[in-house]
Amino acid sequence: MSARRRVGRRIKPPEWPSLEPIRNTRIYEEIVRQIRALVADGKLKSGDRLPPERELTERFRVSRTSVREALRALEGTGLAQDAAFYTAIAHSSHNRAITRIVTALMDLLAQSREESLLTPGRPQRSHDDHRKVLGAIAAGDASGAERAMLAHLVAVERLVTGREAPTPGSRGRRPRR
Repeated sequence: MSARRRVGRRIKPPEWPSLEPIRNTRIYEEIVRQIRALVADGKLKSGDRLPPERELTERFRVSRTSVREALRALEGTGLAQDAAFYTAIAHSSHNRAITRIVTALMDLLAQSREESLLTPGRPQRSHDDHRKVLGAIAAGDASGAERAMLAHLVAVERLVTGREAPTPGSRGRRPRR
């Protein structure tokens, strides 16, 4: 047999041990999930600096590419601002039940928040809405904070559902006949 024919010949691999199916999760998505959990739990707050990229790669035991992808995904969604806003308000209530409810809701609504924040202009609009709410809270204007928050939530609901939502002030009531 010539050398040319031997090269093209396939060799049967040794018997493989049983393998488990591959999960449909990318490494960077798992990094994003863990960082989000830190934000939701209040262990990581808006403005906190993450460890250097090299340290994150060591802690997660992943490549720098995966860490970079995760950081880009987090930046793109405006996560440290949006999640931190709701978490800060919950913590300021000094009520553990409210804090736990908000944390649970943040987890449940994470995907819809991400999707809404991918809409062009939405991160800036959310930031502006959050500033209005915080301004009213700082001024001690409870009804102003309520109106600002309701307007923000209605705008997000319209975006996420793609349909008309109740207008601020209607609180979902049906019009009189």
